[in-house]
Amino acid sequence: MRELRPRLHRYCARMTGSIFDGEDVLQETYVKALQAFAEQHGEIVRLESWLFRIANNTALDWLRRRARQESTTLPDENASEAADTASGPDTPAEISTGLRRFMQLPVIQRSSVILMDVLGYELQEIAAMLEVSVAAVKSALHRGRARLAELAREAEPAAICVLPPRERVLLERYVTRFNARDFDAVRDMLADEVKLDLVQRVRYHGKAKVSTYMHNYEGVAGWRFSIGIVEGRDVIVVRDPNFSTDQPAYLICLDWQDDRVTSIRDFRYARYVMDCIEISASHRHIPN
Repeated sequence: MRELRPRLHRYCARMTGSIFDGEDVLQETYVKALQAFAEQHGEIVRLESWLFRIANNTALDWLRRRARQESTTLPDENASEAADTASGPDTPAEISTGLRRFMQLPVIQRSSVILMDVLGYELQEIAAMLEVSVAAVKSALHRGRARLAELAREAEPAAICVLPPRERVLLERYVTRFNARDFDAVRDMLADEVKLDLVQRVRYHGKAKVSTYMHNYEGVAGWRFSIGIVEGRDVIVVRDPNFSTDQPAYLICLDWQDDRVTSIRDFRYARYVMDCIEISASHRHIPN
C-alpha cells in the first residue's frame, strides 16, 4: 500500500483543495483501510480500486464535516488586519498549489476528472472506484472538463497569508537559527508540550523527545531553509542539496503559542506533496 500513497495523496489533495488537508484525509484513509483489512475474509480483489474507494468515501466525509463547520463558524474579525499585514515588500513568495479550481467542481465531476486526467485511470476503473455507471463517469468528465476550461481563463485569486506579524518574526528567527546551524537555539524555541508529526515516519510529544529529531538535521550539510506561502500560510521551504539546489525538496509547517513552537509537521519523508505545488516566484531566503 505504501507504493500507492503518492497517487492517493494527489487524489485526496485535489478532492479537498489542499495538500495539507489531503494528507489528513490520506492518513484517515489508511487507518480505515487497515481496520477493514483486519476484518476482511479472503484476499482483496483489485487492491488499488479498493483503496481509492475508501479514499473517495473518506474525502466525502471530510467535505461534509467541513461544510457543517463552515455553516456554524463566525467570520474572523482579525482577517482584514491579517490581510493588511500580509502585503508589502517583505512578504514571502506565494507557492501555488493549483488545487483551488478543482473545488469549484461538483464532487462527481471532480472525482472523475482527477482519476482520469490527473491519475490516468480508465472509465471502467473509475466507475468501479466511485461505484457509479460508466455513463455517469462520461457525463461527469464532459461537464467537469468544460468547467475547468472556463475556470482556466479566469485569474485565480491569490491566497492571503494570515500569520500574525509576531509569529512571522519568530518563523524568520527559527529559519535563521537553522541556517546558522545553531540547533541549541532552535531547541530553545520549542514549547514544553510541543508535538512533532514526521509524516510517514513517527510522531513525538514533548520537548525532550522532539529535540532528538533535530539530530537528523545536525548530521547533514548544505541544507537550507527559506520561507514561502502555501495555501495562505507561511511555511518553511527546505532545500536538500542531494535533491536539487534550485527546487525545494519539501515543506515544514510550524504552529506557535506564546513565542514557542507548539507543533511541527515535517514532510521530509512525504515529498510526494510537492507534486501538487507550483513555484510561482523565488523564495525569500533568511540570511544568517
